[in-house]
Amino acid sequence: MIIETLLLLFAKGALLGLVITIPPGPIATLCIDRSLNRGFASGAAIGIGAALGDSVYALVAAAGLAMVSNVVDAYSLPIAAVGGLLLIFLGIRDLVTPPAAAREMGAGIRTIASTFLLAISNPGALLSFGGLFAGLGLVDGNTPMETAAIVVGVFAGAMVWWTLLSAVVNLARDRISRDVTLLIRRISGWLIIGFGGAILGYAAVNLFG
Repeated sequence: MIIETLLLLFAKGALLGLVITIPPGPIATLCIDRSLNRGFASGAAIGIGAALGDSVYALVAAAGLAMVSNVVDAYSLPIAAVGGLLLIFLGIRDLVTPPAAAREMGAGIRTIASTFLLAISNPGALLSFGGLFAGLGLVDGNTPMETAAIVVGVFAGAMVWWTLLSAVVNLARDRISRDVTLLIRRISGWLIIGFGGAILGYAAVNLFG
């Protein structure tokens, strides 16, 4: 009975991970850009960082960590501003880094860490997780083992999407001309800067407005 319960919670967590991850946004743009210009491993590293960030918010929602939730609420705008600045930096770096140098950069811990920071700099994700968890009845009295099953499920569900996206884009890269690849890189760089500017502007207006 316990195993069946844990498997059900894992499945629900995986479904939530997919639902939260699939909608397009700045991290998806980064994943596509890295997969196209640096290969599958780099795109997957973006996915790992994003999935880890989602898992942190899933842990807060599933375990009912009110103190963490209150801290996030209190500092949501500064956190968002940091995320906006990081996106602008990454977008500018994409625009100024030559394609050959970009391919040599590959993937690594820094890619995972920077994407993790981006993921947790979106306090709205906590509200999304909270609402979805409440809708599925996952926020009431979870034991540590049940919480772990949910969080691991969220990570697994998110990674299914990021792995699939990275693999598809990586397969397509050999079928796209260098000029088209460069154009996509420039578009994605400006999109990332745009996302960062919008987030930073929203944070600034609410902080100082």
